[in-house]
Amino acid sequence: MASPIPYSSHAPSRAEIDALPGATVIEFGTNWCGFCQGAQASIVKAFEPHAGIRHLKVEDGPGRPLGRSFKVKLWPTLVFMRDGAEVARIVRPTSATDIAGAFASL
Repeated sequence: MASPIPYSSHAPSRAEIDALPGATVIEFGTNWCGFCQGAQASIVKAFEPHAGIRHLKVEDGPGRPLGRSFKVKLWPTLVFMRDGAEVARIVRPTSATDIAGAFASL
């Protein structure tokens, strides 16, 4: 498997996220998080049939306003959004099947 894309330390503002048209998945986590690393294979597999969906990997942590605005508590957290509104959320997925159900809500 290819090396996963790292979480970006640059996060868009909540207003920018809320203004995004169409489907978006925001993945909150950190590059050093064992749960995040363990979930990457399942996340990559779940995204394979949904390659056209916007996927933002955002580094989270204390004082990070975007993660706080979504009330993220555990990593990784995937927030599924359509036209700026949250439609599903998966916390600490353990399989691609867990994530596939949330894609159906988009």
